[in-house]
Amino acid sequence: MNPYDATTHPGTHLVAETLGVTGVSTLNTTYHLGDPLYQAATQVIGAAYELDELHSRVTHAAKDALRLLEPVGRGELDGARVSYALLRTAVPGLGDLLAQQDRAYGQLLASISTYRRLLPAPDSAQRSTNKGPGPAQRTTSDRDDDWVVARERRLVALEAVEAGDVRFRRTAIGEDAYVSREKIQRQAPTIWPETVQRLVAEGLLHQDTSEGLYRPSQLLSLTPQGEAALRDARATTTRVSAALGRSTTPTSSGALAHSAAAPVARTPPTSSRSRSR
Repeated sequence: MNPYDATTHPGTHLVAETLGVTGVSTLNTTYHLGDPLYQAATQVIGAAYELDELHSRVTHAAKDALRLLEPVGRGELDGARVSYALLRTAVPGLGDLLAQQDRAYGQLLASISTYRRLLPAPDSAQRSTNKGPGPAQRTTSDRDDDWVVARERRLVALEAVEAGDVRFRRTAIGEDAYVSREKIQRQAPTIWPETVQRLVAEGLLHQDTSEGLYRPSQLLSLTPQGEAALRDARATTTRVSAALGRSTTPTSSGALAHSAAAPVARTPPTSSRSRSR
């Protein structure tokens, strides 16, 4: 579950939702200092906390402006002149903070995008040799968005939805699409919103549009076609892994087996007659 409140910490909340992490401040701790992912993760952390700080300042500035307007709203005109004088400085200040908040939000999105581009493919170490598409990975050749289901992204999304509590959302600021998971595992592979949209279009996922995109957001579930596609993808992965296991048998063991099967020349025993001579 996301530990950050979107109404008070929109930056860290967005990072936790889009990257599937529970601790934003520790995002860079698994990388070496010179690793590009370390630098990208550090930028994400800084941008998230900067947006949180600006959001807090905007909130306080808005509350101050509302407090100044309350007497005017009640018709207490005696203090109106003072309120107007204060508002002439408060409102421009609030506008400047809102502009800074908007820039910080754009910077955070850019940082998250850079970090995601540098991430390795999910399970690349185990499935890197699975070059050909399985039954659940075939797409039409005329599509220009095949990248959203490439490099195991389709299987990762289907497995996550099967586990449950995966939702399609839009951010309150900027209205960008993202996917959230209640059952978050550390360093869990990222689910791209573009991947979900593609799977929904293909009829593999159902998106509950009866709910709002903001709150509570739209729950995702597997369709019967999606369940079949997931079974096929897993079966293909199992077959490939088994084939790889057989193909990586050490050569020396084959040589040993060959030598064991070959006839062994034995020296004939010395007869008793030859010993008596």
